[in-house]
Amino acid sequence: MAGDIPTLQSLDRPEKFQDVLRRDRQEDCLGCKVVGSGSLLGLGAYSYFSGMSQLEKQRQTILQSKSIFGMRSRKFGIVSISLGLAWMGMWRAFN
Repeated sequence: MAGDIPTLQSLDRPEKFQDVLRRDRQEDCLGCKVVGSGSLLGLGAYSYFSGMSQLEKQRQTILQSKSIFGMRSRKFGIVSISLGLAWMGMWRAFN
């Protein structure tokens, strides 16, 4: 029982951050990685195809509005969101 009580000096200094992270890290099961990465990859694909579809449907309205955000910047936004989601899916699959 006396061996379980930490000394005052060990309580005074903080734990090393790397040690805390190492203890906190738990391995995910294969199913969790597959479902998590698959859902993010699917969300990226859905975001791309549905976004481009909606953008093409609204093409005339966007061009007539004379907005500073034309078709090119909107397409770039859709592609960047989709790539970000796909990247998170790949990261989830391999890390």
